[in-house]
Amino acid sequence: MDKYMITKLSDYKWKVGKDTSIGMNVPGIIYSDQKILEHAVKEGTIDQIANVAALPGIVKASFAMPDIHFGYGFPIGGVAAFDPEADGIISPGGVGFDISCGVRAMRSSLEINDIKNRIEDMMSFISFSIPRGLGGKGKIDLSKKDMDQLLSRGAGWAADRGYGYKEEMEYLEEGGYMEGADPACVSETARKRGTRQLGTLGSGNHFLEIQVVDKIYDRAASDIFGIYEDQIIVMIHSGSRG
Repeated sequence: MDKYMITKLSDYKWKVGKDTSIGMNVPGIIYSDQKILEHAVKEGTIDQIANVAALPGIVKASFAMPDIHFGYGFPIGGVAAFDPEADGIISPGGVGFDISCGVRAMRSSLEINDIKNRIEDMMSFISFSIPRGLGGKGKIDLSKKDMDQLLSRGAGWAADRGYGYKEEMEYLEEGGYMEGADPACVSETARKRGTRQLGTLGSGNHFLEIQVVDKIYDRAASDIFGIYEDQIIVMIHSGSRG
């Protein structure tokens, strides 16, 4: 860590000092434990945090979340805000180019006592049922007509086919599809790449985890979301496929 002045603010928060000699306009703030921080230093991710901190118009700090790892420009897990009144940049692909990449938590009606003796069986079933890895192919083979419907109707098409629930549509951005989406704008190459990708998890830092709610820190918020202690939550990190 000699290259940068990294200060421990807490067990899970670190500060990368503002080094004006390399053009940093603000410090870096990393939310991680010691192990994640050491890995970030080893793979050169701190350099990317510093690079973001040197961009024009950056506000307050170059932030890094706990999923921090080496990226294409920004570090993956990097967060930054830029002030347009201070010549701040606009970077549509700073972190990467994976459309709709993100993490979603899904509630279940199960509790830890319901599954604690069947965890191994559950994970074996999930591993068998959900293709993953680079170029993983799913079990859903889309025809041209299906692809057109999927591209125009989005999650609504999937719900009609039994791959989801219609009542979930109201919780999705734009109701699960974008008005005016035109399948004709999608190239043949992109279509071929995506034909067998529906229902796959992907590679890189994508994951599917079965989690248990260990402790509630904000009772009012958890009540709104319907989350309670010992509840089983499914967390999925994925993004555009194909």
